[in-house]
Amino acid sequence: MKKYLLVFLILFTTLGHTQTETATKSFNKEEIAINPLLNGSLYSPLKQNKKTNLVILIAGSGPTDRDGNQKGLTNNSLKYLSEELTKNDIAVFSYDKRIFTQMKSGTVNEATLTFDDFITDATSVLLFFKNQKKYNKIIITGHSEGSLIGMIAANGNADAFISLAGAGRTIDAVLVEQITKQAPFLKEETQKNLDILKSGKTFELKNPMLASLFRESIQPYMISWIKYNPQIEIAKLQIPVLIVNGTKDIQVSVQEAELLKKAKPEAELVLIENMNHIFKEIKSDDAENMKSYTNPDLPIVAKLTSTITTFIKSL
Repeated sequence: MKKYLLVFLILFTTLGHTQTETATKSFNKEEIAINPLLNGSLYSPLKQNKKTNLVILIAGSGPTDRDGNQKGLTNNSLKYLSEELTKNDIAVFSYDKRIFTQMKSGTVNEATLTFDDFITDATSVLLFFKNQKKYNKIIITGHSEGSLIGMIAANGNADAFISLAGAGRTIDAVLVEQITKQAPFLKEETQKNLDILKSGKTFELKNPMLASLFRESIQPYMISWIKYNPQIEIAKLQIPVLIVNGTKDIQVSVQEAELLKKAKPEAELVLIENMNHIFKEIKSDDAENMKSYTNPDLPIVAKLTSTITTFIKSL
């Protein structure tokens, strides 16, 4: 059941973290406030110039911060990716979701949060940097749930888009498959609940085992999320697209990446051997895979950095 719980949408938990402005021999790092709700870290090459490209990283589902961490799940996936890309002369901006600011101010209201809020936020970040006219090209890069958010925000605004472990189907189809594999006795009830949400209606949840997915306060968010189909959204993009997935991803399978590729045939698809959902190399079984989610010292797979770097430098 541990693997099963990993994919559940847990939107609000307390997550403590600190960021300070730092400088290393390889890059500069500074705190940037996009607006009162959005704060993040800007990683800049030491020799930045007018040819420098910017990657905007969008985190996955749940209370995931700019470093790719959640409470109890510290792995530094996005932090390491930001650092490695910047060492390759690519600027990176990775930001905390709006819920972190809301938690600090005590204004979190789960029932009013929608998927469209995160699209709005990603668009705000993109336009903030675009209006600066400081970067050669701006590339939206979305991880997991952030992939769908990113491809929508990128449409008409970004110079390129990168999907990292992004689903190729609507979230209801993904969830039904995950439940079927990991808790088949909940499949029928899960499907029934999702069908209700797809119709735009909420319902009274009677099974506490499904509270992570269907508690009353999260249902409006699920309704707003289900309406977006990644295959339709990625097909709309008229910019270069890179699709990346790991062969050891236990949350988003390579088949999801292949569906995105089918919807966008001209996109580049790269499957990275032995990379899991948080970009770590897994050589053995699921136990090792799970442990990586709480190992902040484990580096990311080098091929991910080189793949993204090659794509960006070809733009």
